[in-house]
Amino acid sequence: TAGKESGGYTGYPFFNTPASYITALKDVGFDLLVTANNHSLDRSEKGILKTISEINSRNLKYVGTYKSQRDRDSIRIFNLKGIKIAILAYSYGTNGNPIPKGKNYLINLIDFELIRRDIQSTKASGNELVLVHFHFGEEYQREPVQFQKEVVNKTIELGADIIIGGHPHVLQPVNFFKTNNAKLDSGFVAYSMGNFFSNQQDRYKDAGMILTLKIKRDYLKNKFEISEVNYLPTWVFKGKTSIGNEYVIMPSINITDTTINLSKSESLKMNQSFEDTRFIINKYSFNSNLRELRE
Repeated sequence: TAGKESGGYTGYPFFNTPASYITALKDVGFDLLVTANNHSLDRSEKGILKTISEINSRNLKYVGTYKSQRDRDSIRIFNLKGIKIAILAYSYGTNGNPIPKGKNYLINLIDFELIRRDIQSTKASGNELVLVHFHFGEEYQREPVQFQKEVVNKTIELGADIIIGGHPHVLQPVNFFKTNNAKLDSGFVAYSMGNFFSNQQDRYKDAGMILTLKIKRDYLKNKFEISEVNYLPTWVFKGKTSIGNEYVIMPSINITDTTINLSKSESLKMNQSFEDTRFIINKYSFNSNLRELRE
């Protein structure tokens, strides 16, 4: 979000959205925004700095783009119910939009030496778990490509506990993995979370999910365990409601939005998306700790 005065609000290929979108994210419960993606530099350095300023003004956190080298080197560590979790974020690129000379700190790109240093910094700071978010992969591919697999495997080798991905605009498989030099014995990866909120309405592109990870600590052994991973399939409704034209995120359970009267074809499309999600999420993961949220 670079402000309306910076060329107006636009969609693809150079995005610029109203800052009220950030307010909406805060209002529905988001605490941290991942800002590293291939569109981060759509409005150049000004867009990155303006976005950070708008996020800060709403008392939200951000990770992936930064306003200075000091900001970039300040690892985001969060104390979640007594467990210190560092969150790192990187993008495969910026769609060819150049990073200003001498200002590589503006956005984290996927660079294994940078990731290695960052993970080492988290541990030197007394951090306990590391979650890494990657903006990577081929759009609309329902299976991770070789580059994604290489990045994930290398990041596991460097000590990551949890890896979350985005960019393909469709859901990709999730799985558990054996960690390396980490406090979690079994880590978790989600290659692509799909489209949580989007105008893309074709099959597979209208689906996303919400993940909930439950982590237990063994105080005697100073070890951690992902005791449960719950996933909630979601579908994006686009159409007319009693309020007007809307986009509404519909979960697979407890749908309580009374403004929407789905047609038969829309209901079929929604339920098809939920089934597609169940198929891809359970395709490779046979771990009993992975469950669909059903109540």
